[in-house]
Amino acid sequence: MDSTRVTEHPTSFDRPSTGADPTDPRGALLPAPVPPRASGSALPAQGRTGETPPTAGEESPGVFEHSQPGAEQAAEPDTHRPRPGAEGVPVQPDGGQPGGVPAGAAPRVAPSDGSTLDGVPGGGQAAPVRPGSEVPAGATDRRDAPAEPDRRTGQPTAPGQPTPMRRDGDRLRFVGAATRRIARGMDLDEIVMGLCRATVPTFADAILVYLREPLPVGDERPTGPLVLRLRRTDRIPAERDTEGGFAPAAQPEPSELETVGAELCEVRPGSALAEVLRGVRPVFTDTPAARAALPELLGEERDFALPDGRRAILAPLRGRRRVIGAALFLRGPERIPFEADDLLVAAQLATHSALGIDKAVLYGREAYIADELQRTMLPENLPRCTGVRLASRYLPAAETARVGGDWYDAIPLPGSRVALVVGDVMGHSMTSAAIMGQLRTTAQTLAGLDLPPQEVLHHLDEQAQRLGTDRMATCLYAVYDPVSHRITVANAGHPPPVLLHLGGEAEVLRVPAGAPIGVGGVDFEAVELDAPAGATLLLYTDGLVESRLRDVWTGIEQLRERLAATAQLTGPDHPPPLEALCDEVLDMLGPGDRDDDIALLAARFDGIAPSDVSYWFLDPEDAAPGKARRLARRALARWGMEDLTDAVELLVSEVVTNAVRYASKPVTLRLLRTDVLRCEVGDDVPQLPRLRQARATDEGGRGLYLVNRLARRWGATRLSTGKVVWFELNRG
Repeated sequence: MDSTRVTEHPTSFDRPSTGADPTDPRGALLPAPVPPRASGSALPAQGRTGETPPTAGEESPGVFEHSQPGAEQAAEPDTHRPRPGAEGVPVQPDGGQPGGVPAGAAPRVAPSDGSTLDGVPGGGQAAPVRPGSEVPAGATDRRDAPAEPDRRTGQPTAPGQPTPMRRDGDRLRFVGAATRRIARGMDLDEIVMGLCRATVPTFADAILVYLREPLPVGDERPTGPLVLRLRRTDRIPAERDTEGGFAPAAQPEPSELETVGAELCEVRPGSALAEVLRGVRPVFTDTPAARAALPELLGEERDFALPDGRRAILAPLRGRRRVIGAALFLRGPERIPFEADDLLVAAQLATHSALGIDKAVLYGREAYIADELQRTMLPENLPRCTGVRLASRYLPAAETARVGGDWYDAIPLPGSRVALVVGDVMGHSMTSAAIMGQLRTTAQTLAGLDLPPQEVLHHLDEQAQRLGTDRMATCLYAVYDPVSHRITVANAGHPPPVLLHLGGEAEVLRVPAGAPIGVGGVDFEAVELDAPAGATLLLYTDGLVESRLRDVWTGIEQLRERLAATAQLTGPDHPPPLEALCDEVLDMLGPGDRDDDIALLAARFDGIAPSDVSYWFLDPEDAAPGKARRLARRALARWGMEDLTDAVELLVSEVVTNAVRYASKPVTLRLLRTDVLRCEVGDDVPQLPRLRQARATDEGGRGLYLVNRLARRWGATRLSTGKVVWFELNRG
């Protein structure tokens, strides 16, 4: 065989030794190569009028069965591909090169005036003639051409009917083009669609693809019975429009190939279908074993009728360790049957498809794990904190890198304060996400100790060094106090936050940059700034403002301008909604700006008015609980909340009594009126109270039980100077 005719050898089957049975499904003998043609000789174009068919010993033309010009090109799109029916399929011209150019001959170019070369339009490439069309002058109508005998059967081939794949190179080129198309798929649907598009109509008139339900992943052992589900079918359209497309004017009558196939089938152990699938290799369905397996696969209750003869091939789809499905290739009665060599083609298609499906399932599992990891590392819902409203966004770097090291968080603190955190670990991989999760957990633990922001960053730096020498990250930690309308910010190498004032002015806050977390041996500095009511603080990662097309400071300036422009749309007295503001900020990203993942946290400062706050100091003495009840009653009367007097007096008395019993310094009592009534009692004892069930003989231990039953929420937080016990009641 001429080596220039072969472009790929994608088969993994060994050629059997001489004397093997050609009909053996384990591997048929390929036709013996013919002597190479003398240099300079031209191959006759198949089917031309006035030319003689090849004689014995000559090399017959290489023709794809049911092929069309350019069908083997890998760049052909997967969707909206015109696929002709079995009738009138154009035949690929002969020649040693793709496109019908003989080996060693110069390509022929069609004249621009529409004339023909050698009596064939398009420079020698035979084109199908539609019914009713005229034959160009100088060309021969193929409908009147004499029938060419089939080399294998000796029977004449009717004009317009497809011819078989006549030599090894035809099948090799078809398998090469089909495997390239299948390999282009990334997910399960693309791979299965690639198999169907590559097979129909070049190799078969219809195909049914069954896959295991559910598909096993990797080396995991499937549990339960083997169930196959019909994943996809494809067939040649029954009708074609006048332009060679596939939009029939009326719905055609269903053919026998369309009525085949059940949606779901269970492979029973020891059944005929189980034995065929266990054999792994494709088989003709006219064999007794395959004929007995078809009712189980296609549905015993359905009336199915396959064409007689070798017109169907059942090919098991085997992954790395087990059968994951099956493919049924069908040919209609008007088409020539399959041959023994077609079993090799079906085996190659099944093998490449099964391996691709196996890889797609593994990729899908990895993507699922990455998504779950990223989702669990980030807060599922932002907390509802007193005096502040929150909104957030997270965008991965790309679809292929769904995890990253960016995170954000909002942590409620004692005294109705809230800690706002945003950080960025270098890289966007599973390792970065794991380090981010550890740092985020550490930040939450440190925030629960109510440490100053600079101390939190210092401990995060120590934690990063314990994780490894190259664990670098940036972080910005801010604490907002709605009562004092102040915010304390500490920075560790992170981009500065932007504050959008109520009047529409956007300001980049001047905070010390600091060194990134993980450097070690550096101090962090905190600054305290005003946080007026109605202002919005925007914390973000560098993926929002830095890319290959712009530096970080240019991006920060663009962000500031975008915030100011958005605020102008709602007027100076109405700040923009938080969710819409986050969307507007992300809209500033243009093509090429998504080089890194993005974390965004927006905080709207509502604050708590001084008239809604009552604050007292109580000496740790026996009279403190009674004094606390009187002060709480007066505050509730001033706020018009007398309906809560009884419950508040009881709970305040219990909490204050427990505080003065062990405190050595004055006890603090604070009432906050927001959407709920919040009471906070602080002392200098670090031990936190625990809820327990008191025995019938105990004289105490029922205070927290009452708080737990009557309060909407309650809790206790340890401070650097002691603790705070708080509870909330719904306003009437």
